[in-house]
Amino acid sequence: MSGLITNNMSTLVANSLFQQLTSTFQELETSNDTAAVKALREEAFAHFSSQGFPTVKNEDWKYTNIHSLINRTYLLNEDVDVSNIDLRAADIPELDAHRIVLINGQYVLAFSSLEDEIGLIVKPIEEAQDEPQFQQHFAKHADKTESAMVALNTAFHTSGIFLQVNKNKVVSKPIQIVHVATGSQDFFAQTRNLFVLEQNAEAEIIETFVCLDGSAFNLNNKVTEIVVEENAKLQHYYLQLATEKSHYINHIEVYQTKHSLYNNYNCNFPGVSFVRNDINVRLDAEQVESHLYGINLLADKQFVDNHTVVDHMKPHCESYEWYKNIPQDESIAVFNGKIFVREDAQKTNAFQQNNNMLIGDKSTVYTKPQLEIFADDVKCSHGCTMGQFDDDALFYLRARGIGEESARILLVHAFAFDVTTRFSNEAVRNFVEERVAKGLEKK
Repeated sequence: MSGLITNNMSTLVANSLFQQLTSTFQELETSNDTAAVKALREEAFAHFSSQGFPTVKNEDWKYTNIHSLINRTYLLNEDVDVSNIDLRAADIPELDAHRIVLINGQYVLAFSSLEDEIGLIVKPIEEAQDEPQFQQHFAKHADKTESAMVALNTAFHTSGIFLQVNKNKVVSKPIQIVHVATGSQDFFAQTRNLFVLEQNAEAEIIETFVCLDGSAFNLNNKVTEIVVEENAKLQHYYLQLATEKSHYINHIEVYQTKHSLYNNYNCNFPGVSFVRNDINVRLDAEQVESHLYGINLLADKQFVDNHTVVDHMKPHCESYEWYKNIPQDESIAVFNGKIFVREDAQKTNAFQQNNNMLIGDKSTVYTKPQLEIFADDVKCSHGCTMGQFDDDALFYLRARGIGEESARILLVHAFAFDVTTRFSNEAVRNFVEERVAKGLEKK
């Protein structure tokens, strides 16, 4: 244990889940794994065992203390009764979409509604190991970050999906992936996904996260690798709708090639207790474009940390990032955005902005926009703003006969408008605006 943590308090806190995991790794059912996947698991387990869980001494986890989450014992693979699953919490009005349902990470075909669509492949991750794209890309992108949580997931994942959109295929309608957390005892789920859009493919993926009523405390460590090949386009929505029993550590690793487009829309709302998102985008060819948008409306004692990396590796690429945080009550929002412009990435155009509106005297924001440029012919900018709720504007609206709650909603919608107006899916945009209004009620 001496290599895991450097002080006694951290060792005491980290022992519970760490020891549970390290003592059960050899019992993990891997009989269906290929030799290559087994080797990846072993390598990742060794990395996690030596590194341990991240602590606040790690600069990237400075404000994200997970001690209370790992000082518990969890069920690592809980069997779930799916006979009475209510998915209405994931419904998005007026959204016509294919639906994929994962319950504690397990792909449940009975609740999914994937009409036959030639050129779209969806299967459980454990059944995809013979797929050529799986063999080419699995653990080839996220694991290069040397993240302890990614290594943990690579070693222990038992569920998730493989999704492939074949060359020249344009998926006829959005794909909604519903992540359901449910269980009668505290559980730890590790989901691993791989999405591949082949050359000239186009798709829209909407991931929604819900926790069923009566569910126990749950921790979810999720890794998704995304490959967007030449001329492919992916619109990717992330809607966090879970309850206070849920705690999420999400890692998204995106690898883009020539003339591809990736847009990420990351939305967090009142309810879920803890969220840590790492969204890394690698622009590894010329003429690549990527947009990252975030709306985070928090309440009570929520904690939401968004870490992003946009890595410009080649010339003539463009990235655009805009995150807005609206913490209420005693909630905490963290934003750390990094833009790297490599030496070869001439003619880069990169923009990053983080705006924060604090509602309430006890809400907190930590923000750190970063820009590292190693090329000399670029156009880059970054910045952040911090402000309180505008009481003068609220008074102005109320003086004109608008009720206080309606006035607050109007002002927050105006603040969020720069981001929500970028949402290409109208049904999702309307849903997000309604969730914002609901999240402001009685505040």
